[in-house]
Amino acid sequence: MHGPASPGWLLVALCAATGAYCLLRMRSSNETQRRAAGDEALMGFGMAAMAVPGSAFTPPAWVWPAYAVVFGGAALRALWVARSGTHHLHHLVGAAAMVYMAVVMTASPTAGHAHGASGVPLLTGGLLLYFAAYVLVSGVRLLPVAGAAGSVPAWGDRPELARACRLSMGIGMLAMLLTI
Repeated sequence: MHGPASPGWLLVALCAATGAYCLLRMRSSNETQRRAAGDEALMGFGMAAMAVPGSAFTPPAWVWPAYAVVFGGAALRALWVARSGTHHLHHLVGAAAMVYMAVVMTASPTAGHAHGASGVPLLTGGLLLYFAAYVLVSGVRLLPVAGAAGSVPAWGDRPELARACRLSMGIGMLAMLLTI
């Protein structure tokens, strides 16, 4: 993505760590939890790869269309799964945002790592608003609830850690959209 190298590497680390934890969450005994974790792992690792600073690595031209295809497939899967519940719509928006950023990077004169590439301002603004609201709501959901004590679930089933991962990916998406 665009921008200075230090914040770019921090974003790469955040997204890669989130993707790695989501892989751990795929070991959950809850099938719904496993599927969501798989979608989120793909998003985390894809965001980490896309956020590598251009000063460190300039990917070949075919990488951005490949991202668009992979996340287009993820968006279609999220759309298909959303038939059974609206909680999958966030995955659809996230995958569509990744497709949008990959298309913008494809259209950029230097394969997306130079300053000056830009997307459609209205679409970028809409995605920024969506992810800003998502981050705020996700942050509120992390606040402790009085009297919510009980047995400690396994690592893959910890809802507060899953929410923290979603929050960090939302923040990462905001950062990436700001650089478009």
